[in-house]
Amino acid sequence: MHVPSKSYKNNMNFSAIFSDFKQLTKVGLSLSVVFSSLAGYLLATEKIDFSILALLAIGGYLMVGASNAFNQIIEKDTDALMKRTMNRPLPTGRMHVSMALVIAISFTIIGLAILYSINPKSALFGAISIFLYTSIYTPLKAVTPLAVFVGAIPGAIPFMLGWVAATNAFSIEPGMLFLIQFFWQFPHFWAIAWLQYDEYKKAGFNLMPMGQKNKKAVIQIIIYTCCLIIVSVIPVLKLTGSFYIYPVTAIILVALGSTMLYYAIKLYKHQTNKEARQLMLSSVLYITLIQVIYVIDKFLH
Repeated sequence: MHVPSKSYKNNMNFSAIFSDFKQLTKVGLSLSVVFSSLAGYLLATEKIDFSILALLAIGGYLMVGASNAFNQIIEKDTDALMKRTMNRPLPTGRMHVSMALVIAISFTIIGLAILYSINPKSALFGAISIFLYTSIYTPLKAVTPLAVFVGAIPGAIPFMLGWVAATNAFSIEPGMLFLIQFFWQFPHFWAIAWLQYDEYKKAGFNLMPMGQKNKKAVIQIIIYTCCLIIVSVIPVLKLTGSFYIYPVTAIILVALGSTMLYYAIKLYKHQTNKEARQLMLSSVLYITLIQVIYVIDKFLH
C-alpha cells in the first residue's frame, strides 16, 4: 500500500491552511476593493507613483481582509446555520477563533500603518471603514434591514480612498466617488439578499428593503438604480472639480446603467431568482466597467 510522503502531507496541510486563510479574508472581495482603490488613485494623480500604488494595494487588501475576518469571528455561529457559509473555517472548527483574531488584529495594525505611510487621511478613512463594518454593520444585521445603509458606508470608502491617497485631501471629487459606490451598494446587495433570503432567514437576518421579498422591495431597488445612474453621470456637468467626464462617456455610462435597470424591472415583473441573479451579475459588471471607463476618460483629457 502506498504511504503518502511527509512532504506531500505538508503540502496538503499548507494548501488547506492557505485555503482557509483565503476564505477568512475573502480574497476575491478584497481584490475587487483593491481594484476600486487603484482606480480612484489613477483618477486623481497626474503622475503615477508606483510605490504609492503598491502601498495602497497592500494596505487596502489588509484593511478589507481584517474587516472580513472580524465579521466571520462575530458571525461564527450564524454562519454555521447557512449553506453558503457553513463550510467556512470557523464554523467547521478548521481554524480556531484565537487564530482568526490574531490575523484580523495583525491585518488591522499593519494595514493602517501602511495607509498612514501614504498619508494620515488614508489611514483615517481605513480605520473608519473597519470600525463601521465590524462594530456597527455586522451586529446590526440581526436587528434591522437598515443595516444595509450602514454597510454601504464602508463599502463605498475604497473608491474615494484611492483619490485621498493620491492627494491627501477630501474634497468634492472623492466625495463624488464615494456617492457613486454608495448608491451602487443597494441594488447589488439587495439582489444578493433576494437570492439568499431563505438562508439569511435561518440565521435571523432580514436585509431586504421593507423587510419583505416582494414588489415593494424591488421598487426600492429600481429607485436606487436610477439614483446610481444619475450620480454616475453628474461629472459631465463639470460641477465636481477636477473630476469630470466627456458627454460621450456619460452616454456610455447611461447605457451600462440601463442594463442594470432592465434587470431590476424584470425582477419587478417576474420576482424570481433568475432575474435577481442577472441583476447581481450586471451590477458587478457595472461597477467594474465604470471605474475603467472613468480612468480611460481621465487620461484622454
